[in-house]
Order: sequence, then C-alpha cells, then structure tokens
Amino acid sequence: MNNSGRDLRIISGSSNIKLAKEICNNLEACEHLVDVLVGTFNDEESRIEINESVRGCDVFVVQSGCRPANHHIVELCLILDALKRSNCWRITVVLAYFPYARADMKIKPQIPISAKAIADIISVSGADRIITVDLHSGQTQGFFDIPVDNLYASYVFIEHIRERFKPEDIIIVSPDAGGTNRAKAYAKRLGCGMAIVYKKRSGPGQIEEMTLIGEVEGKTVIMLDDMVDSAGTLCGASEVVYDAGAIGIEAYCTHPVLTGTSVTKINNSKFTKVYVTDTIPLNKYAVASEKISVISIAPMIAEAIKNVHEDSPMSHLFDSE
Repeated sequence: MNNSGRDLRIISGSSNIKLAKEICNNLEACEHLVDVLVGTFNDEESRIEINESVRGCDVFVVQSGCRPANHHIVELCLILDALKRSNCWRITVVLAYFPYARADMKIKPQIPISAKAIADIISVSGADRIITVDLHSGQTQGFFDIPVDNLYASYVFIEHIRERFKPEDIIIVSPDAGGTNRAKAYAKRLGCGMAIVYKKRSGPGQIEEMTLIGEVEGKTVIMLDDMVDSAGTLCGASEVVYDAGAIGIEAYCTHPVLTGTSVTKINNSKFTKVYVTDTIPLNKYAVASEKISVISIAPMIAEAIKNVHEDSPMSHLFDSE
C-alpha cells in the first residue's frame, strides 16, 4: 500500500489518554488527538462517536488493556468498527499493554487460550496492524494474521541504566527462570554479569523457596521483569539478593499492573527504586510511592508510528532483546 500524502491521525480510548497525548507531542505530523466521544450509556454499555472526518487517513488507535481490561477491549473494538465504517485507509492499533498475555497456552484441558481469543477479536473488529510493547511471550505475535510490531522497553531502559552506572558496578538479575533470556540480553548489551533467582513453588501462587544462582556481593543489582502485578516474586527476589550481599537493588518492569497490596510490598521491600513505563497509568497508591518512578515510552512509540506511517525501516527499535 502506498500511503503517499495520507494524513496521520491518532485516536485514544479511555484507558491511557495521557500516553496518547504524549505520543502526539512527539509527532510533528499529528499535533492533536482526533475529536472522539468515548463514554458509556446509563446501562454502562460503551458509547463511541468520532466527531471529525478520518476518510482516507492512516489512523492509529492508542489503547491499553489495563483494568478494567474487558471494558477497554470492548471499547477498542467499537472504535475499530466505527473507523472501519468511516472508510479509513489503514487502522493500526497501538495496544501498549496486551491483556490476557499470560493466558497464551493450554496448561490443562477445557480452558481457553485467552490471548489468542483477544487477538482474533481485535483482528475481526478491523485492525490492519498492531503495535505493542513487551509481550509476555514473543510467540503471541503468531496469534495474529496481521503484522505485529512488538517493541521492547529495553530501548529506553538500557540507556537509562547506562547513564547511571558503570558495567563493572552492576549485575543483571532475573527474578525467575522465565526471564533468563531477557536478563542475558541486557547483560550482553550493558557488558556486565548476570544472575538468576530460582523459585520453587508449593502450589499456585505459593513460593516455597527462592535460590540465587550467581554472585551479587558488592554489586548494585538491576532486576528485570516484563510486568509487576502482585510484586510477590519481585520483592521476594530482592530479599534473596540483599541477603547475598548486594549493595543496592533496583528494578525495571515494563507494565505496572500493580494489583492488591503490591505497592505496599514494594514500599516495604529492599528496593531503592522500581522503574516502570507508562503503558498503564499508575494507580493512586503507586503515584504516592517514593520508590516507584515512571520512564515514558511515548517517544519510542511515536517513532514507531512515524516509521510505520512513512513505510521506513524500524529495525533499530527491535535491536534490544
């Protein structure tokens, strides 16, 4: 498809309007969001009205699958349907946080692969392309039959770490075995060592013991995860590396899901700082926490949108994991 001369437009759902505005601020070709009514009727059904013409435009819809996830996904699908019926040239969904990402396989009979179902729903609703950030599993891209650009928060995290630490002073730590590849990628690019905290479970959500594999004594630990939800694993791992002699402990987690008592756990933990991105707006408890800081990914997403719109290479955005 040749998009020569096509106007670029940004529409935001209600989940993360601040991120959408920041993306616009970083795009010369699109200085403001499309005027759209996003609300609910009295019975709480979603209400969508696009109040300006997007005919023939290259449209990007910014939405996040954060709480309430089901509401925000329905809202997204209705926006897509409205755009499809408005004769847009192309519709790209910027789904900063992909919901149901952890339900990406059948772990026992008679349960859904929810991530696949969400992918189908979005595709059928009218999306031509997806831009997302740090999918829980890279293979989730295969659930879509349309192009998917999975951006990495490491694009901004690694530069932030480099500005503050020398390689010989830090060690990258994965809080569980599942994040080993991510930790290896960071350690390689930063030129430092790595370690893993191995956890043994006694049941669902119950950690029996955590064991450190590697040496962290005398180092500042940089702990990584794609999301922080209950913060149980993350805070438990911080105790393990603290007991092993770490002189400082920080975390970089892409998606601040932060459910339940997670913020309290972080406030009472050994972390000096937990850095997250703005893929999900912080709840009021996280905003008030002195240990939680946000690093915006709006410039990275804006650059991806610009490259997609101009059909220009964007491989530099993926040279991170």
